[in-house]
Amino acid sequence: MSQDIIADALNMMRNAKRAGKEIVKVNRISKLLIEILKIMKQKKIIKKYKIDLKNKFLEITLGDFIECRAIKPRFTVKQDQIEKYKRRYLPARNIGTIIISTNKGLLTHEVALEEKIGGSLIAYFY
Repeated sequence: MSQDIIADALNMMRNAKRAGKEIVKVNRISKLLIEILKIMKQKKIIKKYKIDLKNKFLEITLGDFIECRAIKPRFTVKQDQIEKYKRRYLPARNIGTIIISTNKGLLTHEVALEEKIGGSLIAYFY
């Protein structure tokens, strides 16, 4: 395992999906990962997640997705640069989501464009 909890969790989810598994157990928890999972649940990428603080693991029930990855290095973007990264990471228009860390918390790229704010790119999925 590497030092990047988000990249590890998203890789575990992607590998489990390719192997045909429904549930993934992630042994490391962070607040940032939980916020990413909330956004993924809203977008129906995952069905649900359960946090077990006693044993310190997350149980994630996978939904319907093709790809989910962390963006490395975490590029800092202005509002007018988001379109460039949408073309770089997402397969087509109106397909997929990029998660951006802003001063208002984690947002999807759609919300960041509406609010006209930039931030640091964290992950993408479609």
